[in-house]
Formats: sequence, structure tokens, C-alpha cells
Amino acid sequence: MSKGMTREECTLAIEGLSGQIDKYAELLVRKGLCVREGQEVVVQAPVECADFARRVVRLAYREGAGHVTVIWGDDAMARLEYENVPLEHFRHTPTWKVEQLNSLAEAGACFLFIEGSDPSALDGIDPAKPAAAAHARNTECLSFRNGMDFGKNVWCIAGAPVEAWARKVFPDCAPYEAVYRLWLAILKVARADGLDPQLDWETHNAAFEKNKGFLNDMAFDRLHYTSKNGTDLTVGLNAKGIWEGGAGRTVDGTVFFPNIPTEEVFTTPARTRVDGIVYSAMPLVHAGQIVDDFWLRFEGGKVVEYDAARGGEVLRHIIETDENAAYLGECALISKRTPIRQSGLLFFDTLYDENASCHLALGTGFPECLEGGLDMDKDALLASGVNQSATHVDFMIGSDDLNVTGVKASGEEVPVFRNGAWAWESE
Repeated sequence: MSKGMTREECTLAIEGLSGQIDKYAELLVRKGLCVREGQEVVVQAPVECADFARRVVRLAYREGAGHVTVIWGDDAMARLEYENVPLEHFRHTPTWKVEQLNSLAEAGACFLFIEGSDPSALDGIDPAKPAAAAHARNTECLSFRNGMDFGKNVWCIAGAPVEAWARKVFPDCAPYEAVYRLWLAILKVARADGLDPQLDWETHNAAFEKNKGFLNDMAFDRLHYTSKNGTDLTVGLNAKGIWEGGAGRTVDGTVFFPNIPTEEVFTTPARTRVDGIVYSAMPLVHAGQIVDDFWLRFEGGKVVEYDAARGGEVLRHIIETDENAAYLGECALISKRTPIRQSGLLFFDTLYDENASCHLALGTGFPECLEGGLDMDKDALLASGVNQSATHVDFMIGSDDLNVTGVKASGEEVPVFRNGAWAWESE
């Protein structure tokens, strides 16, 4: 085993990355958020990432932001709250928080969510509490939620290291070395480790067009997923469905990247046309708790049976969030030949792990994935096959031997994925 780095070496190494980290922050502000002159910018960040948050705020003002609101988070404080406050408290979002988020969204703010947390921060906490808090926020902060769901507000999710997360990803390293290595990994998989990350993202975005074009041209009626772990799932697609991926676009035409990194091409399935069984390929980290080695069986679009070797109660609370949480809102295709998968790392964070693997999502679907969907209300979307729920939880199913076959309404079958990669990548 090679000798690890000393604390001093790691300190110097991270200082040496400072210029590249600034380029990463600039990528988030310019390409992720596309900050406009005079705009309100909201940055949500862990307190442990204060240095990186300051870089982002500084650059946002440099881009012309009218004002930046920073909302801090802290795993330890969240745990203390869940440990000491009864469940009933979490069934409603405090009035001040509702006003804060809704008023910012209504003012046209763009939102940056900097992810960095301990994947096991809430181990042992009653999963009903974070589930109730998430449900309340998504149903009571409607302007905030709908602003992102219906293309009114720009938003971007990206990551920055915190020690507990870094130690989970690199368990054999000292904490300070783990943080350095996680910085390297984040920059690499986010395509932010080169001379011009913004140009690299323009090139990356162009690469989505081939895959989206193929899927949209094929107009498949359904997809059939199979793998040796037991997955045998048919996912029906909406007749007027659209495959998306890469950059997003608001209703006023602003182009932005909601996820940095992103590798997925995705759509919203027909909510009542999912049948069969699917097995997880990677752990799911949800609200500071881990669900692992699980499976779901669908009938008529709905989860009717499930189990997990770990985190079964967490999974139950996800599925029981509301009456539609047991239906799918997303199916996404990601080749195993992407930087995140090729890194060989398990990030224990959905932003990264979902972009290493084909995945599905329980809960609400995307209006932009249906022709005319952004002009519909939630009832019309539901009637058109786009699921509506107070939750959206991605889980990874992309094993190395996953095959996906597209089936047209005529019954014609077309290979889409073979052995975990786009069919044409294997040719």
C-alpha cells in the first residue's frame, strides 16, 4: 500500500487547486445559473463549504447579480432538530420559510444548491420526520416548487466536499486527504478540470443531441429493461413524450444546466404503463439515510411490492409520501462509458451516482417532457400521463449487463442499450 499524503501536503495541494476551483465556481454561475444583470441569486450551501460559497457569491456579483441570498445548512444541526422535536412539527413548513422561498421565486431568483453532506447523517432517525418535512416543503412552498418544475426559475445542483462525505467515498484515506481527493473527483467528473470548463460544457451539451434525436425520432411506445440481477421491467412511454438532456430552458428562453455534472437523457413515462420488477444497482442515499440492495415490483404503473436489505423503512416512507409517490416520474438512460462510471467511485450522493447509471425516479414527472406540458396545470398533466407528486426520488438500476430494447407501437424492436451502454457504442 502506498503511503498517504501528509496534512501539509494536502493543504498545499488544495491551495494549488484554488484557480481550478474558481473556474468551477465560474462554471456554476455562468452556465449553471446564467445570472442576469440585477437578478436575485440564492445559494444554498453547507456551512462546511463556506469558502466555496463565498467564491460563488463573489462571482455572482461580478456577473451583475442584484443581490445574493445565502441559505446555510448543517448536518449536525439538522440531526439535533430531528432528535429533539416531535413528528408533528415537521408536517408543516414554518411560515417564515414558506415566505422566504416563495417570495424569492416570485421575484425571479435563480437557485444554486451546493450539495455536500454526510450520507449517514441521519442514521437512526425516524425516517417519517425528514419525509414529513420534505412533503410539507414541496406542497406548501408552491411558488418555489412550481417555479422550478414549470420552467419559471433557473436552478442548478452541484457539489463541494465536506469531510464526512469525503471519508465515505475514500474510507482508506485520512480525512484531509479524502477531502483533497474528493475535490479532484468532483472537478473531473463535472468536466471542470480543464483549461476552459465553460467551453467544455458547450461541447458536452452538443453530444446530447445525437441520443435525444435518436430517441425522439424513434417515438417508442415502450422500453423493456432486462439484466441478470433479475430486472425485467416494461416502461410505457407517453404518445406525445419528449426526451430531454443536457441544458434546460426556461419559458422565457434562458438556457441553463440544472445538474453539474449531468450525463443523462431522460423522459417521463406513462404513469399507468409500468409493469414488472426492477433491482437496484447502487445504494440510494435519501435524507441522510441509505437504502441498499432493494427491488420494486410494478403493476399498472404502481409499486405493489418491494423490499430492501437495508433502509426498508426509508423506502416505505418514500413510496408512501402521497398517493402518487408509488408511480414513476422519470426514466433516464446513461451509458457506463461516462466519466463518473469510469472513475470507479461510489459517491453516495444521488447527483453523482445517478449520472453513473441508468435510473428511474419515483414521484413527480417533468412537464417539459410532454409536448405542450409547460402550458398545462397539474391536473391536465396527470390526465396526460405525467405523474404528479410531492416527491421525486431517483434510484439507480444501470448494471453493467443492462439491456434496454425500444418497442414501437407496431411491435418492432430496436436495441437501445446493450451491456450497459448505448447500442451503437458497442458496434
